[in-house]
Amino acid sequence: MTRPVATKVAFEDGWKAADTITLDETARYRRRMVMTSDNGVEFLLDLGEARLLRHGDGLVLDDGRVIEVHAAPEKLYRVAAQDPHHMLRLAWHLGNRHCPSQIMEDCMLIRRDHTLRAMLEGLGAAVTEIEAAFDPEGGAYGESHGQHGHHHGHHHD
Repeated sequence: MTRPVATKVAFEDGWKAADTITLDETARYRRRMVMTSDNGVEFLLDLGEARLLRHGDGLVLDDGRVIEVHAAPEKLYRVAAQDPHHMLRLAWHLGNRHCPSQIMEDCMLIRRDHTLRAMLEGLGAAVTEIEAAFDPEGGAYGESHGQHGHHHGHHHD
């Protein structure tokens, strides 16, 4: 028996998931690989290009089933600023270090790194250790992170 193949990602609501697959942010950046769902369905992911699979995306199998992507909790820092201008300064410093960051209205999330924590606290940021799904911004030069541009409105704190 051949394993099913997922060649497209569904973003719209309206499909019913047959199963889920829970992956951290690094494991969600994929193009082609054999994957196993949370309930043991083995399938081949075979997308046209590498992309970040977002929490809530559906991997459409060639047999019609959909495997819903779940973002696994990761060890992160929640970075809060004193005001909007301070947030811009903090974001600039993280961007200058090419640090993947999830930017939200009132904070940023980054992977834990003691050197970055010391820098951010030295700049006046409030840094808190959390465990949450990580969904960083995509790159400006053609990276596929975030190409479909939807958000599911979930919060991480």
